[in-house]
Amino acid sequence: MSEELSAADEIELRRLRWRCRRGMRELDQLLGRYLDREWRQASEAQRGVFLRLLETEDDKLWHWFMGHEEAGDAELRSLVEFIRRLPP
Repeated sequence: MSEELSAADEIELRRLRWRCRRGMRELDQLLGRYLDREWRQASEAQRGVFLRLLETEDDKLWHWFMGHEEAGDAELRSLVEFIRRLPP
């Protein structure tokens, strides 16, 4: 049973890794860093916020991560700040 869950988790991670590819190296690195370091232990609620973040247009993400603008949604804003603070 745990092997099936593990395989399913790996499939989900591959799918998410593809969704993290934005065509902008900086965004790819930031989103990929979160996926690699935080996704596995994230709660369902935290995962939901990350999935919502992935639905955001690249230009908005760029402005949020570069600190030019803030997300209007408090959960997204908090996640962006958390990801920005992750060490390279």
